This record gives sequence, structure tokens and C-alpha cells, in this order.
Amino acid sequence: MVFIGSSGVGKTHLATAIGIEASSSHVATYFITFRSLVERLRKAAAEGREEQTIKNVCKYGLLIIDEIGYFSVDREVANLFFQLVAARYERRSIVVTTNQPFSKWGEVFGDPVIANAIIDRLVHHSQIFKITGRSYRIKGLIEEEEPAEPLGAAKEENTQKKQG
Repeated sequence: MVFIGSSGVGKTHLATAIGIEASSSHVATYFITFRSLVERLRKAAAEGREEQTIKNVCKYGLLIIDEIGYFSVDREVANLFFQLVAARYERRSIVVTTNQPFSKWGEVFGDPVIANAIIDRLVHHSQIFKITGRSYRIKGLIEEEEPAEPLGAAKEENTQKKQG
């Protein structure tokens, strides 16, 4: 599954709910933010353990990656992320949340070719949910301005009161 939408529309909430349901059904589930996953992959590469780290993450039945697109990564990390997605492709499930449309993933991953390869594997056999609307966190805190009355509206109302 891929949840696409701006900040605060419920992507993480939905992904978490799916993870809880999967866990309660005895599916080994791993929830991680994209930033934390990137840091883990980067550290593993520096220590020569990238293959072991990818295998470790692949053992989970469900991998939930939250917040892809809030920052860009370099080509090395993009390649490692691709390897992870490719290793899970058609074997294990992935749920992703992102604030960026797929058309911007070339910028996120620093290479449109790698981004397209990642997208290709993520969306094949996937359900994609585009969530629109305002942030639930600020809904009600920021009041929308009342539209101004048309110039003649108040005059007409007064005229109708006089006539009636």
C-alpha cells in the first residue's frame, strides 16, 4: 500500500492501524521512519554490513516505511533503498507513506532512474491511496475567513424587511 498526501491528513495513522492489525494477526511487523531507515542503511554500508541489514529487514512479513519525501537522499542510499525494495518485491508486503507525488521522487532519491525502479516495484500489486484535505492537527485551530457578503445583499435584505 502507498498512502500519498500532505502532512497531517492521516497517512501515518492509517499505516499504524494496518501494522497493529497485522501484528494482532501474528504477522511480524516492522515500522520505521524513512529517516531512521536511511540512517540504518548508511551506517550498515559504512561498516560493510548492508547485505546483512537488508536481509534482517526482509525477515518481517510487513514493513511500514513512514515519511518518504520529507528529505532527499544521496545516490548510495537510494541504491541501498532500491536493493531493500527489490529484495522484498513479490515476497513480503510494504506499506509506505509519502508527502510527495511519484513525479517528485526523482528529486527525493537524487536519480530519476533509481526512483522509477523503486516506484515500479512498490506500485506493482499495490493499492495506492491519495489522501486530500487539510491537516487534522490544525483543523479547527485556523478558522477560515467568512466570505464577504455581496455588496447589494444587505441592501436587499433591508428592502425586503420594509416591504414585508
